[in-house]
Amino acid sequence: MRDIIILACEECKNRNYNTTRNKRKNPGKLELKKYCPTCRKHTSHKQR
Repeated sequence: MRDIIILACEECKNRNYNTTRNKRKNPGKLELKKYCPTCRKHTSHKQR
């Protein structure tokens, strides 16, 4: 029941990370704070 998802930076909109999520435990969109190499800082990354 795990989906492969892509996380994109909220500021520069670059797609930086691939990860998986459990559909049953996280039914909504996933949002994490990750390091963006383009912005060179930690930013919010949302599921695309």
